[in-house]
Amino acid sequence: MTVTVVEAPERPAHRDPNVLRWLGAYTASMVGDSIYFMALAWAAARTGSASGTGLVLAAGSIPRALLMLGGGVLADRLGPRRVVIGSDAARAVLVLGLAAILVLTAPTVGVLVAVALLFGAVDALFLPAVGALPPRISPPGQLARIQGLRGLAARGASIVGAPLGGVAVATGGPVLAFATAGALFALSLPLLLGLRIRPLPAPVKHGGTVAGDHEERTVTEEKPTARRDLVDGLRYIRRHPLLGPLMIVIGLSELGFVGPLNLGLILLSEQRGWGAAGMGWIVAGFASGAAGAALLIAVRGRVPRAGLVMCLTVLVGATGIAAVAQIPSVPLAAATAAVVGLFIGLAGALCGALVQTVADPAYLGRVTSVSTLFTYALIPLSYPATGAAIALWGTGPVYAVSAAVCAAGGAVGLTFTALRRAELPR
Repeated sequence: MTVTVVEAPERPAHRDPNVLRWLGAYTASMVGDSIYFMALAWAAARTGSASGTGLVLAAGSIPRALLMLGGGVLADRLGPRRVVIGSDAARAVLVLGLAAILVLTAPTVGVLVAVALLFGAVDALFLPAVGALPPRISPPGQLARIQGLRGLAARGASIVGAPLGGVAVATGGPVLAFATAGALFALSLPLLLGLRIRPLPAPVKHGGTVAGDHEERTVTEEKPTARRDLVDGLRYIRRHPLLGPLMIVIGLSELGFVGPLNLGLILLSEQRGWGAAGMGWIVAGFASGAAGAALLIAVRGRVPRAGLVMCLTVLVGATGIAAVAQIPSVPLAAATAAVVGLFIGLAGALCGALVQTVADPAYLGRVTSVSTLFTYALIPLSYPATGAAIALWGTGPVYAVSAAVCAAGGAVGLTFTALRRAELPR
């Protein structure tokens, strides 16, 4: 008699307690981030030095850029959960300690710069590790949904964190805001400790080699070092038929998108006389479109021809970026921004899901550190060039060039057959 074993269907990510614990911890950390940065800006402003304020706000990006790749190595060596727990614990201690210092004395540029540097260093460990966790807590078929849920959490954290930080600063000054942020970082710890981690798949040995998903690595008796692990990770990305092209798409699309959104929009609003309120409506348009894309992925769970759709949505979003600078009214600009947010947000969610699906879990911390490096460390360095270019040529030409760079990401992606045919697991 033949016995047929029927596998239980995967539990949807939004109904999986393990995923929800991770999502709760991630949301608490993101809200804490929003409150921390608002409190840091206000505390820096209270020092009375404009140059000092700029120095404080820029300080965190330096260790973030220098240490991000090392953070990926650490996540792969120790496991992403350990690194995320350690990072959130360190951030809680650091920010709560700063709140205690400010109870006793007025903020100084030196103290705030030191905290910003330490916070940026911890962030360089946190970001690759938190991005490497989803494949360790859920089956591959749910990774796209998790990317959608993560996008919703990030948008929700921005919506909730800024007003909450403003209320805290207005009520109790930066001290209360820092204390609130530290408490939220601490809140994530019990949720992270409760995560059930899936074991890494065992490598397949063939004679003297170990076969990974897309490459073979020679087995040696040498003790691995952090430098060797980093080089090995970069080589793995370069040789991978999908990860290399995906990193090109991420780098170009982020370079063309982030500058116009973060810095260019401020200058565009000033030139058009839209003011802070007009800029707020346009930013809300971007956010609502991106939230819609995240919701779509979270509900649907899978998009056919994910690689092709990702590249095409980048191209459509890039067209909208160029259009924003040519629109004369705030309502139409906000509507266009919503379309841009929808398509770029969908591209980002699909890109993240593809990265996490195709990468060998043993390399995922390093892979995530490279993709995160573009967004959180290298792209902000383009802000001075963006500002100088707008001062010389105006917003229209700069937005057009930015849109072309963003579109180049999608166009280059289409030239790779493996990426065009890439699919998410069912």
